[in-house]
Amino acid sequence: MSQPRKTIGLLFGGRSAEHEVSKLSAANVLRALDPDRYDIIPIGIGRDGRWLLCDSGNGGGRGAQALEIPEGAPQVALLPGGAGETIVLNSHGSSRSLRLDAVVPVLHGPNGEDGTVQGFLELANVPYVGSGVMGSAAGMDKDIAKRLLRDSGLPIVPFLTLTSRNHADYDAAVNALGTTDLFVKPANMGSSVGVSRASSAEEFDRACERAFRYDGKVLVERSVTGAREIECSVLEDASGEVRASPLGEILPAETHGFYSYDAKYIDADGALLRIPAQLSPAQAGRFQELAVATFKALACEGLARVDFFLDPRNDDGLFINEVNTLPGFTAISMYPKLWEAGGLPQSALMDVLIGHAIARHERRNALALV
Repeated sequence: MSQPRKTIGLLFGGRSAEHEVSKLSAANVLRALDPDRYDIIPIGIGRDGRWLLCDSGNGGGRGAQALEIPEGAPQVALLPGGAGETIVLNSHGSSRSLRLDAVVPVLHGPNGEDGTVQGFLELANVPYVGSGVMGSAAGMDKDIAKRLLRDSGLPIVPFLTLTSRNHADYDAAVNALGTTDLFVKPANMGSSVGVSRASSAEEFDRACERAFRYDGKVLVERSVTGAREIECSVLEDASGEVRASPLGEILPAETHGFYSYDAKYIDADGALLRIPAQLSPAQAGRFQELAVATFKALACEGLARVDFFLDPRNDDGLFINEVNTLPGFTAISMYPKLWEAGGLPQSALMDVLIGHAIARHERRNALALV
């Protein structure tokens, strides 16, 4: 007997510098969702924060490169405690309701990947894909994530945390980290937005100025010279089993120097993705073990991509770089590509993620409240 179709809210856009990346990811997720199993309701979050009902056929359909938020789209509101009940507010004052069985947040960066939307969905009492409030917040804040990983005994690159009130100069950073080659990045941002390399006082000042445009907290990290960039996708199913994918390697073009935003999304030749990564079985197993350990240490749920550095001069020089709790799902993104290499196509991957979301929601609602 076939299961009834589920109505899925597809959240995309958002109030972050990664708004455009989200639109690309959402179009790919829409194509991956089986139309025989799901009715998809695309909901675009505008740069002003409004949630807007989008028609997947009006220029943002299954064949489109990116989902779009049309002008004049009706505003929508999830009802607190409504178990997915959603009000659609038309411009002429009328309203109607629809019910979502689950939500797939395809949001990157602040105001979407950091626990804010997850908390809202918790209050709405609706299942949603991905980590909860704690895992999302911990994974998004690189400072907090690194502290938790360090305290769990997991290997990280040495770092400093700067704020507008605690702004070290280049010499102090060099002395603290033991190298003249540094990376400066916003603590709460993804897709390499605001990340710069600095090997002089002038470059350091410019890098800090750029990073502080995106966040009030900035990380300065020791550069791992010539590091290989290895990535692993982690997936949790409805039963709670957590597993790691085959590994991939990012090979940025020499013109970019590192895997920058432009190398990821602008320059078609900005990087080569090597799947599987050329590693020994022992190395690959170690990366996968660390990916699962990282996932659990940060209280992640559902999915995450764990990024590593491997020092080419030292096979033991393995470091966790960062964790993405809502990784990119564009046509060139590593998360779905790695699972495809592991025998799990994107359509089946989305089934697992939605199944996990619904099962977790049922478990949480079964907990005693008093």
